[in-house]
Amino acid sequence: MIRSELIQKIAEEHQLQLNQAESVVNTIFEEIIDAMAHGDRVELRGFGAFSVKKRDARTGRNPRTGESVEVEEKHVPFFKTGKLLRDRLNGK
Repeated sequence: MIRSELIQKIAEEHQLQLNQAESVVNTIFEEIIDAMAHGDRVELRGFGAFSVKKRDARTGRNPRTGESVEVEEKHVPFFKTGKLLRDRLNGK
């Protein structure tokens, strides 16, 4: 499912205009992004939790040339599924 399909589905199920449903979806995504940008964890019960993990600087390798390269420290998003989502994916 892509963003536009999600917006369409919300609009249909809740009798909203497309621009209203789009506003709802954009607000939810922006709030999740803002919280994660501040280092907060976002938990949606039954679905899962979004968090930010820190990856330390390291020496990597260019796969094309084999040359060593320095990879800077960075923060990456991490998602852990909730029990309800895991159970539905496994047919329980």
